[in-house]
Amino acid sequence: MTFSRTQPLRIYLLDDHAIFLRGLNAVLTQEPTLKVMGSFSHSRDLWASFATTEADMLIMDHALAPQDTNGLNLIREVHRRNPKMRILVASNFYNSATVAQALRDGASGFISKTASEGELLNAVQVTGSGNIYLEPLMAMQLAQIHERVVKADRAPGQKLHSLPASSQLSVLSPKVQDVMHCLLEGMTVTEIAEKFSRSIKTISGQKQAGMRKLGLKNDHELSLLQDSLLRQRR
Repeated sequence: MTFSRTQPLRIYLLDDHAIFLRGLNAVLTQEPTLKVMGSFSHSRDLWASFATTEADMLIMDHALAPQDTNGLNLIREVHRRNPKMRILVASNFYNSATVAQALRDGASGFISKTASEGELLNAVQVTGSGNIYLEPLMAMQLAQIHERVVKADRAPGQKLHSLPASSQLSVLSPKVQDVMHCLLEGMTVTEIAEKFSRSIKTISGQKQAGMRKLGLKNDHELSLLQDSLLRQRR
């Protein structure tokens, strides 16, 4: 897919933060080669729009509102229904495991919400042209996690292999599961508290409860679990 004034890139936007959504819309609509087909704060409105309009790209945050669907599952489903649609994830909540999983589920790129307008437009152009876009730091982190996984494969006795499988998260209560999933997506305790409208003390307690249930002793082992889950999904 190439950019041209005669055939602008048609874009859907999905984000539960209204201010960011308006700002993103304002940046994109200034470009004559881009056309925003719809801006949505909930995935149900996005699905409804699919029935009436067409788009070439979806720009979305994988960390959606608590009452909405899981963002990574949404990426997977959008890609399944429309493999040709380019999906650019724009989020402040990410780590190497989340980025890798989003790409595996069908995303075409991943960019931080703190990126400049120029970086955003470059990401849109790169992904819209059929390529994968990653910020340099993200690309470096993915290279590092790949190196760690390769080393773990060569040393089967390492702690990485004794960490819990992703299926074991199901033994946690729903609220603790929510917290652990957010932690594995790179969110901080403060950010999770804001997302679910709970106190920091409550989220911290649920984090500790989840880690105890999963047999994790510290944040380092939580980080290793992120790597382990990425490895299991391959």
